[in-house]
Amino acid sequence: MFQRILAMLPTRRAFLCSSVVLAAGMVAARTATPFRFALTPVFLDNDAAVLSALRAALAYGLSREVELVQRRTYQEITGALLDGSVDAAWTCGYPFLQHREALAILGAPVWRGQSLYQSYLIAAADDPATGLADLAGGLHAFSDPDSNSGFLVTASDLARSGQTPDSFFGRTMFTFGHRNVVRAVAGGLARSGSVDGYVWETLAEAEPELTARTRVVARSEWLGFPPFVARTDRLSEPGIAACRETLLSLGQNTAGREALGLLRLDGVEGAEPGLYDGIAARMAVLGRLR
Repeated sequence: MFQRILAMLPTRRAFLCSSVVLAAGMVAARTATPFRFALTPVFLDNDAAVLSALRAALAYGLSREVELVQRRTYQEITGALLDGSVDAAWTCGYPFLQHREALAILGAPVWRGQSLYQSYLIAAADDPATGLADLAGGLHAFSDPDSNSGFLVTASDLARSGQTPDSFFGRTMFTFGHRNVVRAVAGGLARSGSVDGYVWETLAEAEPELTARTRVVARSEWLGFPPFVARTDRLSEPGIAACRETLLSLGQNTAGREALGLLRLDGVEGAEPGLYDGIAARMAVLGRLR
């Protein structure tokens, strides 16, 4: 019996060693899995330099590979967040509020000293319009049906007077990119457009010849800046917690400062849902608060 036990020891040692190696391999595989961070062209419009810098900054803070997942619409981004296809996302206050029970804020960008921005109503530089009422009957460009600045603000303004975009404008279109809204108006494809004020101001610095062909007809009140979000039930996960810390500390390292500089942002700060009360009020006016 003793001899049989001795004969079994090497086999058991081999089994234990192989189990340890397998477990270590599984941990390493989990660690090596890319962190999936979602974006939509509605906001960044596929700017290669910005995307590269943002990926590098996130990867530096997370100490792991980061995959930037791009989708065409906010609806697709929200769906990917909810089904777990992506870990976190940079989205808009409008879809965040539509799913506020399921989503949580990781941080809000700071632009020109505050986590606020405006929606701009724009027209061609030589257009005589002085307000929304003057643009009736024309072709209007929106960015995305789930965009606050690129749809909700104008739609809720019209709702206050009993109108809808379809009844007020002669025709409407969705460009699925704020830069595309500016291009549509600047090129004469649309008479007017609803655009993110931060994007328009950033374009005025980067592509002044483009924005010079447009004019800001009206500005909304200040509203909560598009937030970084993740699923509420995943906040305790190490990767999500690390993403939040990485975003909040972007200004503290070279990679983060480079990304912020390209984005024309001051940094990212913690934020509460109350930051988006103004958007919630507009959703209520439109009758779409869910």
